[in-house]
This record gives sequence, C-alpha cells and structure tokens, in this order.
Amino acid sequence: MDLMEKIVSLCKRRGFVYPGSEIYGGLANTYDYGPVGVELKRNLQNYWWDFFVNRRDNILGLDTAILMSPKVWEASGHTESFTNVLVDCTSCQYRTRADHLIEDALPKIGNVEGKLLPELDKIISDHNILCPKCGKTTWTKSRNFNQLFETQIGIITSGKNTVYLRGELAQGMFVNFKLVLDNFHPKLPFGLAQSGKAFRNEITMGKFTFRTLEFDLAEFEYFVDPDNWEKEFESWKTEMYKFALSLGLGVDKLRWRTHKPEELSHYSKRTEDLEYQFPWGFKEMWGLAYRTDFDLKNHMAKSGVDLQYTDAISGRKFIPHVVEPTFGLSRLLTIILLNSYWEDTEKNRVVMRFPYRLAPYKVAVFPLVANKENLVSKARTLYLSLKSQFSCAWDDRGNIGKRYYAQDEIGTPWCVTVDYQTLEDDTVTVRDRDTAQQVRMPVSELDSYFQDQLK
Repeated sequence: MDLMEKIVSLCKRRGFVYPGSEIYGGLANTYDYGPVGVELKRNLQNYWWDFFVNRRDNILGLDTAILMSPKVWEASGHTESFTNVLVDCTSCQYRTRADHLIEDALPKIGNVEGKLLPELDKIISDHNILCPKCGKTTWTKSRNFNQLFETQIGIITSGKNTVYLRGELAQGMFVNFKLVLDNFHPKLPFGLAQSGKAFRNEITMGKFTFRTLEFDLAEFEYFVDPDNWEKEFESWKTEMYKFALSLGLGVDKLRWRTHKPEELSHYSKRTEDLEYQFPWGFKEMWGLAYRTDFDLKNHMAKSGVDLQYTDAISGRKFIPHVVEPTFGLSRLLTIILLNSYWEDTEKNRVVMRFPYRLAPYKVAVFPLVANKENLVSKARTLYLSLKSQFSCAWDDRGNIGKRYYAQDEIGTPWCVTVDYQTLEDDTVTVRDRDTAQQVRMPVSELDSYFQDQLK
C-alpha cells in the first residue's frame, strides 16, 4: 500500500475525512470532514488568520458572499478566460485535462500548462499517450472548458437568472474595496483578507483533497503603490516561506517555481508557486501573483464607481496595484497529513506527528479501567477541568494500549491516564505521543506543563 492509500485509509478510520455522499455510492471528488478532520482544518484556518491577519496592523478581514452578480465575473474576465483544456477518450468516454494527462504520462516534460491547443495535441499524438482508464489512444482534439460553476436564482422558472459560485475569493474583496476605504481610511500598503469556500468545475481531480470541486481557500489582496510592487512581492514571498516552515514542512520538500508567460492567468503579470514534493512529484501548494491594477481598473470601468486611492499627503489619485498570496487550505490539509505521517516500526504503531498548534486534540484523558466508578469519576473531573483550557478527548473504550495507539493516529500530543495511584496521591501518568515515554506528574501541575509545551 503506498503512502496516499495509507493516508486515505487512516482518515476514514479515525474520522479526519470521509468520502462525500458515501451511503448513496458517493460523488466523485467530494469529501466531508469528520469530527477530527474539522478540528484540524479549523486549526489550520485559525493559524493562517493569526499569522497573516491578527499579527499585522494593516490587513483587514472580510467574509464576502459566495454568490455575486454575474457582472462581477464578466468584469474580472473569468467568464471568458477562466478555462482549462480538456480531452476525451472516444473509446471509454474518460475525460481529463490535457496538461495533466501529458505531465502524468511524461514526468520529465515538466509543466505544459498554458501551451496552445495544437501544441498539446501534437505532444499527445507524438508520444502515443495511452488513456489511463482503457489503454487506448483514441483522444479527441483539445478544447477549452470554463471552470466557473453555473447555478440559477429566482423562484419563477421563466425568471431565473444565471449566477456563478465563486471560483476565487479575490473578487469579493475588490468589489468591497471602496467601502473599506470610506469606512476605515487605510493607508497604502494595506490588505484585505478572507478564508472560505470556493468552487471550480475541475476536469481532472483525484489524489484525495489535492484537487476537488469544492475547497477551502485563504488569500489576501495587498494593495500597493505601483512603484513598490516588486519590493512587496519579495516581502510576501519571504513571509509565505516562513509560514510553510512554521507548519513543520522541511526545506527539502519546498521549492519556488516561476510561471512561464504562457502559463500566466489573464490578470497576472508575474506569478510564482511555492511547490511541495508530493509522492507524485513537486506540485503547487500556494501561489503568489502580481495582479497589477487589472481587477480594480476593470470593475471601475464596468461599474462606473471610482475605485481610485487618494494619497493623503500628496493628493495624488491612482488605482492601486495588487500583490496576492493565495493558500489552498484543503490542499494544505493533505500536505499536513502527508508530512505528519510516521510509522514507528520499533513499537509497531502509526503516529500523526502534527505540530502541536495544529493537532485536533491537545490532550486525551483516560480512566485506567472503564468499569470502576471512582476512577471514571476522578478522570471525568480532570477531563472537564483540562477541557476548559485545551481541546481534549475522552476515551474509556478497550484496553489502555489500544487507546494510546488510537490517539497516536489522531495525533494527540499527550495522553493522561488516571489510575489507582491517582486516588492515593493525586498524580497521573502523562504519555508523550512522539516518544511514547511516560512520566508521573501531580494533577496540579498539568495546566502549566501543557501550556509550557505548547509555547
């Protein structure tokens, strides 16, 4: 079983991630986050928000609507340019992205996203690339496919209007730019940040939560003087790398890749991806784009609303330019799972070695024996006390060894066992997740011990 299969199995077994709509046979590339997974994802979101928003004076948060006027997506260029290239196998009707088909079949070819349709067709033909489903080479010609999800609003059928589920978070921040200026009067440079759901009608999906129809994004638009964009771009590049290292990702697993001109999105003049080494190779983890004044300029032209910024000192009026760091949180969750997975062959156990700040539960509390009322009562009191300070798990099922191993797979840093000695001297056993070492400690010292460890 390869690493990805082990991760998927563990996630379902321990309640991290479930296949979507499973009791009805599932819906491909949709996932639900279980009781443990939702805590891990929330910790990721909260840590991102703390690192990039709460610690800075010049970044403000927003939470904008998923549904927006379709005029927004027309002005932003997404209805015309937000496309991928697809091909179909005429033998088995397998559909996939042309660039992904080529890159998977020819790993040494590198990134081919952005190449012209005839170029992609020639590569597929020259290398006789086989369909991964049926093994034939009966491919259609490549063609463009828009990634925006369409839906309808309106209660009367004849009066329904087409709208789009947002394909990115950025546009909600651009259309609220003037309101924030008028309400808060921020000075350049400043940013608007948000995290939330985005939707893309992906052609090629798979590899767990790496690429899905519905996913969590976190990004901010950093508004700058056009003369300073390069300095700000490099500054955020440094901050993104720091954030990656703070998540426990090793430098040997990370690299920056600059987009070729033909790869650039319609709004971007420069884009770099911070890539992570997945089991299937280096692929995009996060992106950093210089969007120029493309978005504000287009929204200003199409809406008729003045979206210029006025410098309070010089009186100069101009449309700010934008540097945009983007973080796929659903994809990051897969990365954290891959990065944390460890097989302790010496003790025959699997351990999710999450950074403490990300662990779904920080502490688990056990009574040594589940059918002894005095032990359970003492353990329950301790559990409720610790729960007021830390995210805690309670487990009184099965033998103590199985409980330890279950918490190892969940990634809980410490397990506290209440036993018969606890009733005599108010001490407990604290077991460390990574080393499996156990120490005896007074109950009165637990709070400070865990606080110190978490720092």
